[in-house]
Amino acid sequence: MRYSILLEDADGISYFEDREVDFELKTFAPPASPFLVSKEVEAARIAFLSLPAGWKGVQHRSPKPQLATVLFGTFRVQAGSGEIRDFKTGDLFWAEDVSGSGHASSAEGGEPVNLMIAQFQ
Repeated sequence: MRYSILLEDADGISYFEDREVDFELKTFAPPASPFLVSKEVEAARIAFLSLPAGWKGVQHRSPKPQLATVLFGTFRVQAGSGEIRDFKTGDLFWAEDVSGSGHASSAEGGEPVNLMIAQFQ
């Protein structure tokens, strides 16, 4: 399982990196049989966001380290490095650009974008 993460370099410029989720075979929900499970990360809060079609945000930092799951639509993110990525339904986007120049995001494709955000401490 692959996801994109938005990190910051030493100058505070955000950039994308691709990562793979590491799994191990575990019993997660006994008495169910074991299956592949990732490392657990404790979330501080979860929120649902709905961006109207055509919405364009200004450059901003992530308020906290957070994981966005695109539930519907095309969510575009432009890193401080200038790289642009489009995230579609089912894609995961992890943002850790909490102190530098940040990123800009928008709802693309003429449709609204629905996201579920899990924020971490």
